[in-house]
Amino acid sequence: MKTKTLAVAMAATFTLVGCMSADDPNRRAAIGTGVGAIAGAVIGNNLGDGSATNRVIGAAVGALAGYAVGNYMDKQYRELKVALEDELRAEYVTITRLDDDTVKLTLSSEASFDVDSDRIKPAFQPALDRVSTVMTKYDKTVIHIIGHTDSTGSDSYNQQLSERRANSVSGYLSARGVNQGRLYASGRGELEPRASNETAEGRQLNRRVDLYINAVVEGREQDAYETPYGY
Repeated sequence: MKTKTLAVAMAATFTLVGCMSADDPNRRAAIGTGVGAIAGAVIGNNLGDGSATNRVIGAAVGALAGYAVGNYMDKQYRELKVALEDELRAEYVTITRLDDDTVKLTLSSEASFDVDSDRIKPAFQPALDRVSTVMTKYDKTVIHIIGHTDSTGSDSYNQQLSERRANSVSGYLSARGVNQGRLYASGRGELEPRASNETAEGRQLNRRVDLYINAVVEGREQDAYETPYGY
């Protein structure tokens, strides 16, 4: 089954890229996303549970001693705030320092994507370039990228759109130098609203992409790879 997963990831990547023209500006992002799927399949294919998994993950990404985590994540949080100063002022993004040392970065879909599109707006790409610079510097982390929508449209469509947008952000960051093995993209559709979908303002808040930046800690490496839910 694990071998089959790897084969499917490889086939999907080559099919997608083969259908795109060489000058398509999103081609590099698609390649990055596909490489991430293959890397994830390889990790899943070769790692079991327990300390052996922790050692391999720590070697692949790098791990922090427990006492150093708070300071490391504080520095990354502050640098992201400086890098995204204009976007924070315009409310295109929010950055939150969570109690468990996770840094949460939320991208407004209004700023980053056109309606019903998974292509990142050219005007928002410089912001993601700056994010990738910070993430590349602070490389002892795993980034969970989770797409969300409002309740307009069918459940299945919203789920697919949220996944495509998360994959677009993941692929873009990878194309800008962030190790694809650190990036995990998924979609939640309309299942985790931040506000009521009964108002236009609420629906706008619900259309977003969340990035959870988790530290990889020595002896607890697997914790960083656990997908965050509900916060």
